Amino acid sequence: MRAREVNTIEHALGLIQDRGLSHVKVGVSDIDGILRGKYLRHDKMAGALNDGFGFCNVVLGWDSNDQLYDNTRYTGWHTAYPDAWARIVPQTCRDLPLEQTNGHNMLFFLAEFSDEASAQICPRRLLHRLIAKAQAMGYDPYAALEYEFFMFDETPNSVREKGYRNLKPWTPGYFGYSVLRSTVNSDFYQQLMQLSEQMDMAIEGLHTETGPGVLEAALAVDGIAAMADKAILFKTFTKALAQKNGLMATFMAKWSPDYPGQSGHIHLSLKEKSSGRGVFYDADAPHRMSRLQAQFMAGVQRYLPEFFAMFAPTVNSYSRLVPGYWAPLDATWGVENRTTALRVIPGTEKSQRIEVRIGSADANPYIALAAALGAGLLGIEQTLEPTPIVEGNAYTQTFSDELHFPGTLWESAQRLKASKAARQLFGDAFVDHFAATREWEERQFRRHVTDWELARYFEII
Repeated sequence: MRAREVNTIEHALGLIQDRGLSHVKVGVSDIDGILRGKYLRHDKMAGALNDGFGFCNVVLGWDSNDQLYDNTRYTGWHTAYPDAWARIVPQTCRDLPLEQTNGHNMLFFLAEFSDEASAQICPRRLLHRLIAKAQAMGYDPYAALEYEFFMFDETPNSVREKGYRNLKPWTPGYFGYSVLRSTVNSDFYQQLMQLSEQMDMAIEGLHTETGPGVLEAALAVDGIAAMADKAILFKTFTKALAQKNGLMATFMAKWSPDYPGQSGHIHLSLKEKSSGRGVFYDADAPHRMSRLQAQFMAGVQRYLPEFFAMFAPTVNSYSRLVPGYWAPLDATWGVENRTTALRVIPGTEKSQRIEVRIGSADANPYIALAAALGAGLLGIEQTLEPTPIVEGNAYTQTFSDELHFPGTLWESAQRLKASKAARQLFGDAFVDHFAATREWEERQFRRHVTDWELARYFEII
């Protein structure tokens, strides 16, 4: 049996035994979209598959730098960081070609938190609650994600020795869509595309973007649950592959003031559950946009400013949001318009979709997809209508304050906390916890003095 044919606990146990694996690797998403995991011995893995296993809930109680939150209720010193119960999802079994043991690929499984308290804030479970809502309304949601990421001729040691300054990009110059660059560096491209096929996170398109060493990968469309799993795996193992090649990849939203930021664009569509028909398509409507698509888009538009922290979750995310750098500043929409936050892409019944263009590459894919899907479903439930279409350059036009995105992570966290729609969709436990973690993130930033401040104020003030 192949890894991607595993559907049951029995299948998983059989494959582990067939390969003679002493240990298996498992991972779970934390709040920031970082895979936290461990190796489990085969007998421990058997028990975990059948009954679940304890995973220290600190992974939901610390930040991306392993610093403990001091402002969350779910866990902290006041709870003494007990284990939370987690379950391994057999259907997520994958070969891990980057690790070989006994002549076989290591096996990797995704897990999710499953006890009542942890499930309320677990990013994967959050998305699956929204998928259940969509299915109860009669729809199966589909998604595709595009990621931009910069590559460097550096190592984890060298970037620290340099203090993250004067880093050497993998390739020099502005070479968007370059055949030259992809040919000269084809070894890494081929490794990445092959790894993505082997791990069932297939890349539909891969090319250089504008900037030194920047690539863009479009993951092939799938059901939204599968897409979120593929996205978190893609980000993790692209970085691992790069480091195995003596390189580094970063998905931070903006690493340099001199170059465009890095996006994590979301493509969304709905299919009718009973027939499999794409419901965003209407051959007789303008732009082939059905009434359901208009309502869904209106919901995303209406709630983008309130849910913005779920798309732009770091302090660095807001450095990307400047005019003229392909990152919209207002919740606007247009048809094939790459200056608006929402881009309607006319197509066939299978390809008609909406692109949410405000997400950055640093977002947790489970949380960003949950926010986009949930907002769209509210648009259908509330029969919302989109604002007038934007023609031309949205950056040069003025829009109402209701459409403007928050300018800082702190402001975004306050908007999310105050959002009745967010609490209705995501639950009080998730909203309170996630907002608190974003407040923590901003407070950590405020403790530091930037190079810009030193250069501007040190002598003259």
